[in-house]
Amino acid sequence: MSLCCGVECVLLLGCSRWAWKRCTYVGSDDSETWPLATPDEFEPVPRVCRLILAVYEPDLRHPQFPPDGGYRLNPDWVLKRVTYEHTQGRSPPYLIYADHDRKEIVMAIRGLNLAKESDYKLLLDNRLGMQMFDGGYVHHGLLKSAAWLLNEESETLKRVWEETGREYQLIFAGHSLGSGVAALMTVVVINNRDRLGGIPRSKVRCYAVAPARCMSLNLAVKYADVIHSIVLQDDFLPRTATPLEDIFESIFCLPCLIFLVCLRDTFIPEGRKLKDPRRLYAPGRMYHIVERKFCRCGRFPPQVRTAIPVNGRFEHIVLSCNATSDHGIIWIEKEAEKALEIMREDKSETITVPPKVQKLERLQTIEKEHKDALQKAVSLNIPHAVPTADETIENEETETEAAGSDNGDIPKAKPESSSRGTNWDELVEKLFKRSESGKLILNKESATPHIQ
Repeated sequence: MSLCCGVECVLLLGCSRWAWKRCTYVGSDDSETWPLATPDEFEPVPRVCRLILAVYEPDLRHPQFPPDGGYRLNPDWVLKRVTYEHTQGRSPPYLIYADHDRKEIVMAIRGLNLAKESDYKLLLDNRLGMQMFDGGYVHHGLLKSAAWLLNEESETLKRVWEETGREYQLIFAGHSLGSGVAALMTVVVINNRDRLGGIPRSKVRCYAVAPARCMSLNLAVKYADVIHSIVLQDDFLPRTATPLEDIFESIFCLPCLIFLVCLRDTFIPEGRKLKDPRRLYAPGRMYHIVERKFCRCGRFPPQVRTAIPVNGRFEHIVLSCNATSDHGIIWIEKEAEKALEIMREDKSETITVPPKVQKLERLQTIEKEHKDALQKAVSLNIPHAVPTADETIENEETETEAAGSDNGDIPKAKPESSSRGTNWDELVEKLFKRSESGKLILNKESATPHIQ
């Protein structure tokens, strides 16, 4: 009898400890040790959020979500706008926008539409370890969508970039479902830069807002210099490694799913998570917008923390009533704009050196953080996290090309044979097949992990 009472007491204490840790765990704990972001590096985020919001608008000249004094989109600079009628379920709607003031070409992709069956099909098209790419694992359905989209728009992007004198940056941006597509598009483009006129890696950027987990840890760290993920406080999507199809099948009972995920993750050691090469993560460098703290009511002036985490990359679900509301693109845009204003005010009050020196110092810090993250990935035995010798040489050549273009020299496109990594044509042929009319259609036999 006493033995049974002792076991019950141990179980009660264990459950109480777990409940206390989970109930007191808040979103700000994930980035507690991260340094603060600077206004220069975070400046594009509110603008990118506004461009993604434009994809949701039925009329760009009379927007439903007008900006509160922040960035305003010029409808005359929209080069192309594509709806569900054109994509036919192959990708979410998107637009291509040329910002001539900031010298940027932006492809913005909208998030999940709960009323569209095609969006769910993209999410359901995946299994754990189903799709390999560039030495790591990625979400199969999102890679298909990214490949189709780039196959459709690569000529447009190449033409616009060359018409603008090869000086503009190419930015891929997306929210939720679209963030996964945008991130994988970035990875494919970097592996096949010749398809876009030999665009340097330094001129390609991705902003994944409220990102879906779409790539394995080695790829998430490897491309942290070009992919930036933005997470608002308690957002559930970047934190759960639960397959996306399970999340959205349980969308009407999400609190139950979140609780079960918390319970399951309690019994999975951190080392085991890191050693699983098939486990998907939110991509790239992380920017965490923090505005709530433990045992403090209400929202506070938001601050942005940033890092390239290897372990502890948003691994813990937050039991919060804001876990779903923090996923909304409208709220993320407002909080990002507010955080940027606060950072600019703080910088103007404390600036002690010329801005050019600050930017140079921050650039060197960002590069060092990326190298440190790659080294840590190696120490944790995460395969393929460090670029090969060929990739290192190619990156150095890219930097030389970028320097030449800054001096007025137009970099020459490299021949197709110089493109390392996954070949674009092989990728398209593997994921799709062509109909008699020449259009790409989904290849049902493409569910194989042999694209390397």
